[in-house]
Amino acid sequence: MPAVAFQNVSKTYSTPRGALHALQSVSFDIEPGEFFGLLGPNGAGKTTLISILAGLVSADGGRVLVHGHDVRADYQTARRQLGVVPQELVFDPFFCVREALRFQSGYFGIRRNDLWIDELLAGLGLSDKASANMRQLSGGMKRRVLVALALVHKPPVIVLDEPTAGVDVELRQTLWQFVSQLNKQGSTVLLTTHYLEEAEALCGRIAMLKQGEVVALEKTSELLRRASSNVLRFKTDDTLPPDLAGLARVTGRVVQLPANDALAVERILARVRESGATVEDIEIRKADLEDVFLDLTSASPRPGGRPAQDGAAVPQSVAPPAAARAQERRV
Repeated sequence: MPAVAFQNVSKTYSTPRGALHALQSVSFDIEPGEFFGLLGPNGAGKTTLISILAGLVSADGGRVLVHGHDVRADYQTARRQLGVVPQELVFDPFFCVREALRFQSGYFGIRRNDLWIDELLAGLGLSDKASANMRQLSGGMKRRVLVALALVHKPPVIVLDEPTAGVDVELRQTLWQFVSQLNKQGSTVLLTTHYLEEAEALCGRIAMLKQGEVVALEKTSELLRRASSNVLRFKTDDTLPPDLAGLARVTGRVVQLPANDALAVERILARVRESGATVEDIEIRKADLEDVFLDLTSASPRPGGRPAQDGAAVPQSVAPPAAARAQERRV
């Protein structure tokens, strides 16, 4: 039995401009003990799907089951199986951290669980804040408390909706160490994040949403295998010629371009020189999950991509053998 089952889930919102199809027949299962990633650009439907799972939004069609319990027909049992960490910093300003955790436990009929609360506080780096009022905490500390609140009733399924958005590196490391430990002990984890390096490192399987539809559902290793082409990376202060600009991913001074082999690298650099642009810090790296994500979820297929059977764009170069050998080497 799946830990979580989404069965043909659909949701439409009415807007002044007409109907907005947030989810369109979304179906996939998450197996017990999985660390599962749910990715997609803003507006893809991730939060709507999480809200339906948590019982905060009603689906127009389809079913969502948590360990076999329908989130609408058997919502009390289904809700007990879930620990949801929301995006928003929602907290009660009248209680200290320990009091908030005790009250949260009471909502699930749990009493005298101070040993588990102490373990949560220690695991999330909150022990020295146990007596602090919630209003006194920084944003990062409030985020840690939200995680503790979601875990206080020991749910078998943990849902993390952008848990590290806008927080410091220390919190990210502390959180992932603790959640990874729970996952190794058997907890199922569903993660949504825009930090794709986190998804690549943590998630064994990933679903990608685009405009309310699933455009990829594979093991992370398989997605990365599909992106086994190479990427030419360099820095420049100059404007790229239009034919390269349409292919490039540019972040500040950093330019990244798909380059399947040495000949492609030579052609790109020659074209850059012809345009009069000056480059520095040239290197070749292997394509990563961010490259796959952009190819699958961009509004239209990016140059260098080809249509997949489901209409999504996937990397054009599915691993010529020579390309896979050039990983993070200097040109």
